[in-house]
Amino acid sequence: MESVMNVSAWDHAGLALVHAARTPWLDSLFAVLTWLGSLAVLLPLALLIWWRRRGDGSAAFVAAALIGASALGHLFKLIAARPRPDLFPPLIPMPEDWSFPSAHAVQVTAFALAWTLRPGTSPGRIEILVLLVAAALVFVSRLYLQVHFPSDVVAGALLATLWVVFLRRLPAWRENRQ
Repeated sequence: MESVMNVSAWDHAGLALVHAARTPWLDSLFAVLTWLGSLAVLLPLALLIWWRRRGDGSAAFVAAALIGASALGHLFKLIAARPRPDLFPPLIPMPEDWSFPSAHAVQVTAFALAWTLRPGTSPGRIEILVLLVAAALVFVSRLYLQVHFPSDVVAGALLATLWVVFLRRLPAWRENRQ
């Protein structure tokens, strides 16, 4: 019970911290940046990559990672049925689904990690940095906009990481590195 209280206190402190940082330009910036974690943006991007690289298993890996992680995230939302935060007014219309885990965090993590770990490739440092920064901005945006608790975002990133690592270990996407 005490750990639940600690998470709740941490969640509330995190939302209070980002609320205190509000400025009109950040309001606008995070309302746009949050879309980088949306399935409406990431799925067409993954499918476009897959279509342009037909026959390339790495592109199929990215699409499978994104779609599978998103499905798992939405399943966990139904199981957890955690209400959205209401400590401060949200800066965008409140999504109608449950809060836990953050689907945006699940999706952006799955996409970024799958792109980084896709078979037969070795992404450069700049590529990895861009993906990490994009994911971090989506994470912060969900808190800043007051539509998720910090624990929702952490759980979403963790769920996606576990899914992508599991998927990468399947025989279809293993590779012999020598």
